[in-house]
Amino acid sequence: MMVFENRKNPRKLKLLLGTVILVTLGIIISFFIGYRRLLNQQDKLISVIQRSKANISIGEIHHTATRNGKKEWTLNAVSARVMGDQKQTIVEKPSVVFFLNDGGKVYLTAKQVILETASNNMTAKGNVVVKNEQYMLKTEKLFYNHKKRIIVTKEPVKITGNLFHLKANSMGYNLNTKETWFRGKVGGTINEGMSL
Repeated sequence: MMVFENRKNPRKLKLLLGTVILVTLGIIISFFIGYRRLLNQQDKLISVIQRSKANISIGEIHHTATRNGKKEWTLNAVSARVMGDQKQTIVEKPSVVFFLNDGGKVYLTAKQVILETASNNMTAKGNVVVKNEQYMLKTEKLFYNHKKRIIVTKEPVKITGNLFHLKANSMGYNLNTKETWFRGKVGGTINEGMSL
């Protein structure tokens, strides 16, 4: 019955429709203003975090370093802490894969890696193991220079392969040229059949 009554009074119908339209526009405008205010608050929050150099913890991390479109290494880890004030990321239980020019791979694991976010240099600490198909290196601490693609340790190292066992006070390895050098007290055994 009300429908027929509204047809008899078009003025009431127009007033009702106008009110519905105004209320809908009011709701849309208030959502838009609220959303804009929320965005401004997020920008302020991000700005405060950046200025305070806040530390952030992250669970499960994956990072890939590239140069000139070529993948140089990837890092996977259980967790990481971003230390904004020090421009470092402390990575727990990392697994790093270095990609060599000839398509080979070198694998690194450790208890912890400190990744310098500006340079992609990293320091591995605690039960550090570096290996490829031919040998395995063990030490307690080593440094990776991303720009030079060199792995260096000043800690004692043990290197084992199928045909040799070496120990040294320190060593370095160039990922580009595959050159290795040892310093300090160097000793070991070389089995028959190994060519130098």
